[in-house]
Amino acid sequence: MRFAFGSCMLDPSQRELTRAGQTVAVEPQVFDLLHHLIRERHRVVSKDDLIEAIWGGRSISDSTLSSRINAARKALGDSGREQNMIRTYARRGVRFVGQVREEGPVIVELAPAAAQMTADSPAGSPAATDAPLFAKKPVLVVLPFKSMSEDPEQEHLAEGVTEDIITSLSSHRSLHLTAWNSELAFKGRAPDLPSLGVALKAGYVVGGSLRKIGNQVRITAQLFETGFGRNIWAERYDLALSELGDTQDETTAKIAARVESEVGAAERLRCQQKPQEACCASDYFQLGLAHFYRSSRSDNLEAQKLFRCAIELDPSLAQAYAFLSYSIVLAMVYFDSGPDEGLLEEAVEIARRGVEIDDRDAMIRFAHGRAMLARRDYTNALAAMRAAIELNPTMAVVYCGLGDSLAYESRFAEAIPCFEKAIELSPHDPQR
Repeated sequence: MRFAFGSCMLDPSQRELTRAGQTVAVEPQVFDLLHHLIRERHRVVSKDDLIEAIWGGRSISDSTLSSRINAARKALGDSGREQNMIRTYARRGVRFVGQVREEGPVIVELAPAAAQMTADSPAGSPAATDAPLFAKKPVLVVLPFKSMSEDPEQEHLAEGVTEDIITSLSSHRSLHLTAWNSELAFKGRAPDLPSLGVALKAGYVVGGSLRKIGNQVRITAQLFETGFGRNIWAERYDLALSELGDTQDETTAKIAARVESEVGAAERLRCQQKPQEACCASDYFQLGLAHFYRSSRSDNLEAQKLFRCAIELDPSLAQAYAFLSYSIVLAMVYFDSGPDEGLLEEAVEIARRGVEIDDRDAMIRFAHGRAMLARRDYTNALAAMRAAIELNPTMAVVYCGLGDSLAYESRFAEAIPCFEKAIELSPHDPQR
């Protein structure tokens, strides 16, 4: 559904705002705020409502909220004085008061041959990278896994696997998962992926099936990019029925870890194909990650520049702080002559600011711990790593960090299983 008002048109499916026929560049949070106000135009939207809808309930300052509202007004040609589109109600909130006309989306069905061609497109081709980005974080939906048997017990198992995967993926703060009730609407159906992507604002879909084979249960999991239905990753796992209780959690954790890694790789590839002038804060963050994982001195310096740019554009982008801190530490470990106490203090402080923005993000806790480890603060480094594992027991790099912390204290017998766990969780990790 597109929304027309005044000389403006807001197209949520393409995340595009036009005014007088010209595209208006807006930051992701500003776009989301504007979209939310338009959808809720029948009422005054409170500050708490906006924070929950746009920032996921995280604590933000009044000045941050005011700046996003002012930016939304400016994008529409409105102002705080005129308030022709967005009106402030003292002590109550804001409301979209422009006259809105809703227009149905233009749906283009892919012919079977075209669908097959795009599904077979190699990574890096336009078909593989042109899918719209619907949010600051990649949006992922997990469809109910399908039982290939009419046995009710297998149906319950499939439901349990689906729920476990969702639970594990929800620990990865780099992803945004849709609500469980949205996924139920597609149970038992074979949805058209591009249409599903638009309907749920999801760039990626996880699906799969369960099949009993003799004394084993085979779980097949797949990850798709919704823009053109491209299959990004697929894997199968054979579990012994006699050991199912012990292996199911381990398997769903592996699936979640691999999905997070593959979505990250797809996002980095997408951003590398995007014109720089069209990049937003999250794009600069992904470009920074692409350089970060190349692990050279020049790439590390470029990654630091891009992470700083992302933070400047969006100071609430918590993971950019984590990777900037981590990059500073790795530059001293691998690419410079020795540690710099000033840079170490900066790395710790940058990661600490990230924790303040999102204290539930395991990656940020890891980065904070890694910076303290480089500063030889072993006790607090170990505490940070263990806190990170509690937040996300499926994140490979956190186990690597815990192994590092133990190894620096010469606790090698405890460190080795941590490294083995990291490799098991993410066998194709760019830092393996």
